[in-house]
Amino acid sequence: MWINHAINETDLINELIELIDAVDLDELGIKEKIKQEIMRINRFNTEVLGNKKEKNDIDIDIRNYVKYLLKQGTILEKRELLSCFKTKLVLKDKKIILE
Repeated sequence: MWINHAINETDLINELIELIDAVDLDELGIKEKIKQEIMRINRFNTEVLGNKKEKNDIDIDIRNYVKYLLKQGTILEKRELLSCFKTKLVLKDKKIILE
């Protein structure tokens, strides 16, 4: 039996970012969800802000968007992102591993 020590939010976010760098987003089950969110943002830019459609066809790096959400997103956005993972995340010795 191991004992988990507390980890602060900043370290936890950094661990998650390292995890995102190391795995295939398709395997995590979040790629499609992020694509849908990017499409929603593009529609907002077109319909609300009045930006021309050509400007909204910009390719967004999904991995960088996930990192952005982990760093700057709301608690709800972070929870929703983490709920998309197909595999179990385990915190052991202040490190996150996939199970």
